[in-house]
Amino acid sequence: MSRVTNLKISRAHLTSRVKQTMVAILSVTFGISMYIFMNGFMTGVNDTQTELAFSTLAHIHIYNDLPEDNTNLLQKKYGDDKLVNLRNAKVIQYTEGIKNSAKIIAAIEDHPAITGITPQVNVNVFFRNGATKLNGVLSGIDVNQESVLFGTEKYITQGSWRSLEDRGDGVVLGAGLAAKLSLTLDDNVTVITADGVSRNFKVIGIIKTTIGGVDNAKGYVRISSARQLISKNQGYVTDIQINIKNFNEATKVATQLAPKVAYKVESWNESNGQLQAGNDLRNIIAVAVSLTILLVAGFGIFNIMNMTVNEKIKEIAILKAMGFDGTDIIQIFLVQSVIIGVIGGIVGIIFGYLVSVLVSFIPFRVATLDTLPMVYDPQDYILAFIFGLITTFVAGYLPAKKASQVDPVEIIRG
Repeated sequence: MSRVTNLKISRAHLTSRVKQTMVAILSVTFGISMYIFMNGFMTGVNDTQTELAFSTLAHIHIYNDLPEDNTNLLQKKYGDDKLVNLRNAKVIQYTEGIKNSAKIIAAIEDHPAITGITPQVNVNVFFRNGATKLNGVLSGIDVNQESVLFGTEKYITQGSWRSLEDRGDGVVLGAGLAAKLSLTLDDNVTVITADGVSRNFKVIGIIKTTIGGVDNAKGYVRISSARQLISKNQGYVTDIQINIKNFNEATKVATQLAPKVAYKVESWNESNGQLQAGNDLRNIIAVAVSLTILLVAGFGIFNIMNMTVNEKIKEIAILKAMGFDGTDIIQIFLVQSVIIGVIGGIVGIIFGYLVSVLVSFIPFRVATLDTLPMVYDPQDYILAFIFGLITTFVAGYLPAKKASQVDPVEIIRG
């Protein structure tokens, strides 16, 4: 029979049972909208967590790693058949930190993937105010480059980040550390190194990043002040932090930089695998939940189409007796499911977008966030529509195949 006739029959079936048709469309709509919402929300959460993590974490880190284990040098020299008794082994040929950092930076800064480099001098110290003494880290930094790489300046809650450029005796403290030491702006804090060297600094800023290692145990000073505190020369640093265009390529870029540097070159993936694992796990959960919702919607459509076939079984027999073949019957019911999928998909995309926008306005004041994070990725909307069509197509094809195999003689005879 002609396709026009088949389309008219499909339309008649859809309009004769409006409630069933609406339920099927709503099933697809709900599945697609939840797919869009879940993926947009999870992507937003991952992006926000990554942004917060990279507020202190560089994409690539260069530092002077500890020497390899040389506690069994005698055993290596004389072999396993000799009895060697070595007590209290010590490594005596180890130099801390990075020497001549300017030369290293000059050797790598022309790499096309690098967007910023900043040196640091990190010192384990005690912060003391009166009788209260807490251990932490004093980070000597290049004020401008530190803010460029990590956006540190935007986390300042009191005082001024830029004041560090003009104050050799100034320090910016983490909010938790300042609270524990009962310090506010313009108060003095004593910093004591492991070698017993002490120096007074004036609090000129308070920073709050929501990262415990910064807020509760870290202070920032000019890099020259940190060098003076530990009596090191102008070229000395403990760390060189590097950011690149795409943080997902950190391992690749680190491998390229390693031959140019005589120190350890480490990507963020290597030192913070739990961050990547957490992102991947949340993405898997989001996709699993969304696909499950689409499958549930598919089963709903399958049941509705199966009921339609059972209800229309005599009409199907009459159609076949009139000359409609199995292909026509499949086309009639398949068109119905595809129409449900297309309408449900379009409405689902619109509804999913509206739900995402609504959720994005929910107040959520944590760290730098004012509302819940949401991402509107066109790829999510396209995939949702495609998955919805595939689900409805399969859910419609199985009952249609069953309908095409009906024997009209048996049905008409009863």
